[in-house]
Amino acid sequence: MGHYLHMTNLPQENTRPDWDTYFMDIAHVVARRGNCSRRKVAAVIVKDRRIISTGYNGTPRGVRNCFEGGCARCASDVPSGGDLGECICSHAEENAITQAAYHGIAVRDASIYVTLNPCLMCSKMIINAGIREVIYEEEYRFSAQTKALLTEAGVALRQYQR
Repeated sequence: MGHYLHMTNLPQENTRPDWDTYFMDIAHVVARRGNCSRRKVAAVIVKDRRIISTGYNGTPRGVRNCFEGGCARCASDVPSGGDLGECICSHAEENAITQAAYHGIAVRDASIYVTLNPCLMCSKMIINAGIREVIYEEEYRFSAQTKALLTEAGVALRQYQR
């Protein structure tokens, strides 16, 4: 015990991440679980600086994984962004919100950290779930309509910068 106390008195460089970095780094770990064959995306829902739900993109529960051929659209040679209406993969935000619902966890007034900006469909879910803030890292086809919808609904939106 004495050795431990002695070690804590040594000067140490503060390498402690700020909250945004902490939650976004966790989102990147969650993304590694994604089973989509095209892109790995994750969402982490946070309330009072506590993680209350996570989600990653991939096929719905009980359906063969995307990377195992579960989604014909993703397995095809359709260009990125094409035939999205045919994709059966659930988005990370969708999964984080539905996982919270599945386990009876309220997400109202929470924040959501996403590795990629939300699409229009996920933005509608974010709004209707009562999530108050979206922090996203990468921007991918972030439409003016989606940004305007989130803004009009009073959802704070900001891009995380490393």
